[in-house]
Amino acid sequence: MIVEMRKNATPEEINGVVQKAKSLGLGTQLNVGTDKTVVALLGSNTGQLSTDIFAVLPGVENVARIMKPYKLASREFKPQDSVVSVSGIEIGSKQIVVMAGPCAVENEEQLMKAATAVKEGGACILRGGAFKPRTSPFSFQGLEKAGLELLARAREQFNIPVVTEVVDAHDVSLVSKYADILQVGSRNMQNFALLTALGKSKHPVLLKRGFSCTVAEWLTAADYLLAEGNNQVILCERGIRTFEPSTRFSLDVCSIPVIKRSSHLPLIVDPSHAAGHYALVPAIAKAAIAAGADGLLIEVHPNPKEALVDGLQSLTPSDFARLMKELRLVAKSVGRYI
Repeated sequence: MIVEMRKNATPEEINGVVQKAKSLGLGTQLNVGTDKTVVALLGSNTGQLSTDIFAVLPGVENVARIMKPYKLASREFKPQDSVVSVSGIEIGSKQIVVMAGPCAVENEEQLMKAATAVKEGGACILRGGAFKPRTSPFSFQGLEKAGLELLARAREQFNIPVVTEVVDAHDVSLVSKYADILQVGSRNMQNFALLTALGKSKHPVLLKRGFSCTVAEWLTAADYLLAEGNNQVILCERGIRTFEPSTRFSLDVCSIPVIKRSSHLPLIVDPSHAAGHYALVPAIAKAAIAAGADGLLIEVHPNPKEALVDGLQSLTPSDFARLMKELRLVAKSVGRYI
């Protein structure tokens, strides 16, 4: 349920709604807009309460129920687009934000070469995995803390923020010390203990869609972050599992306009994991921007043939530079820029 306050509602009137909600055992979240404030009422029994309980309160303009399973991520709660700011970079604004780098941090030389390539190519955020959840327990699992230290070194040397994955709730505070954006991988989208910990951290979070999850489930997972007061949430479409075997996953391009219509959260696309092959990445990346994505997450490795993880889907530095030139034209055609 959401309570829309009048344009000139006073702080006392807004607090009156909050206090009434608390007296009924409900939680609240406030969306303070430029024109008016919207109060979300959160609880398992909101459907049993009459809207008149709040409609009669001073300063209230309208009370409505949100019938979707996700509440705080919905357009009903916040009609205007959210913009996540990371080190001065605005994700969800007119700029298409490109995050690029190796799937896994392997060693200092590899990371620094990758950082050089993506920075020169025009990426504004460096990606790199220090913790790598793998399907097989015998696969390379990442350098962990040593990888985080290398990412921090690259951030300082190249003056570029970094995004890396956190796989365990106990590691949130550790990874937060080194990374500017904390990534939730596809396998962890519904790891609610992790999402709750990330929500409490108030650190920017990149939430990947689970490869077997619906858009509604994805946005409901985002609510776990938002419910803890963390409004620095970025969605990432990375493809879903279908019956089609010609690509690693099937990029759900339809989810981009669906998200834009249903949610205020910024959305980026990972064409590398969807494609599974470097030759397919450019076309998918262009399609994502044309469909309305706010950014891209692209894997770039200085020598993909020697990559410990996902070399086949990684672009070389020259391929990345060429793609960025092409992406600028696509961005311009839809009224945006890189």
